[in-house]
Amino acid sequence: MSQPSQACCSIPPVVSKGYEAKGEFKTIGGLKTYVTGPENTNKAILVIYDIFGFFPQTLQGADILANSDPEKKYRVYMPDWFEGSPADISWYPPQTDEHKQKLGNFFQTKAAPPNTLSKIPNIIADADRQAPGQSGYSWAILGYCWGGKIANLAAGQDNKAFRAAVQCHPAMVDPNDAKQVTVPMALLASKDEPVQDVNAYRENLKVPNLIETFPTQIHGWMAARSNLEDPEVRKEYERGYKTVLNFLHQHL
Repeated sequence: MSQPSQACCSIPPVVSKGYEAKGEFKTIGGLKTYVTGPENTNKAILVIYDIFGFFPQTLQGADILANSDPEKKYRVYMPDWFEGSPADISWYPPQTDEHKQKLGNFFQTKAAPPNTLSKIPNIIADADRQAPGQSGYSWAILGYCWGGKIANLAAGQDNKAFRAAVQCHPAMVDPNDAKQVTVPMALLASKDEPVQDVNAYRENLKVPNLIETFPTQIHGWMAARSNLEDPEVRKEYERGYKTVLNFLHQHL
């Protein structure tokens, strides 16, 4: 069911360093939220950032998703799920026992999936009140790394909000999760995700899907860990966003 990616649109030039975000921060559902994209579109993407929070590479990604295609634009909402206290990027990959302990504690407390999943309905409800028309947005969800796990779970059996879902270099890939997915799913894997888990995940999906591995890229290349000063990373970052947009244009 996987489909080849196509260049759907013209990605604006990727800024390697010193990116200036085009959106604004608003309070949505009680959380500080990065909001970008036109106000008059009826399609929206809820972004689950990685454990490192608001990074320039991730904000640039949100702006790319929102504004790249002149005919199909999205309103993008990226809440601050960790409320100002994300993980320190120096902890990953863990070099010391202290790093391992801090990461482990972070995942067990702040990053425990129920903590984030429980906040999503309020975010959606509040954002829908800002949508044009009376019926709210048509929603997709996209998650990076840890956020990929959240996006996967949010698209499961209890999903009533999302019409499509995307995982970018997801953490904790579980083939059993795929059996519960109810909407079209894209998964963009790096060389660091376990190949056997990604393949088994694909085999268990019962919905239209796009599964693609970017074999030269590390876990995190579309978000905070992306070194956009590296030409190969910049090229694959751009290709990753084109792939995502093409998928969303088909399914949202």
